[in-house]
Amino acid sequence: MSEQNSQLDHQLDFYQQMRDSIRIWLKGKGVNYQFADYLLAAPDLFHLLCKLAIDKEVPVNEKAKLAGAIAYFVSPVDLIPEALTGPFGYIDDVAVAAFVLNGIINKTNPEVVRRHWAGDNDILDLIQQILQVADEMVGRGLWEKIRKGFDK
Repeated sequence: MSEQNSQLDHQLDFYQQMRDSIRIWLKGKGVNYQFADYLLAAPDLFHLLCKLAIDKEVPVNEKAKLAGAIAYFVSPVDLIPEALTGPFGYIDDVAVAAFVLNGIINKTNPEVVRRHWAGDNDILDLIQQILQVADEMVGRGLWEKIRKGFDK
């Protein structure tokens, strides 16, 4: 198996594990969670970040931000760690993804982002909706710290 196939399998495993853990959490502890729809979009946002990272139409400086957002998703160490909070911990990852994707939309043709979107709903609307509630979703102090880390 080539290294590229191995990386793809790892990404698919992470994607499926994330999707499964979020669905289980939302049926249990997370039932009636206010931002469930955004949390459910996390696996598709992760997939989108990965696809855009290899798209030739995405500027190199934006790819660096994509790489940071992908690393933030898979890292066990972030401001709301999944290891401690369970799938709820992906909510900051969702906000980071929306922030980075918004930057790409502002610097390229939005159709580049739409072309790779595998989720439901319009991705451009979803990004704007997430950004509008990011302070409330993540917490104002945390969101400011996260945003500053990716706003370079």
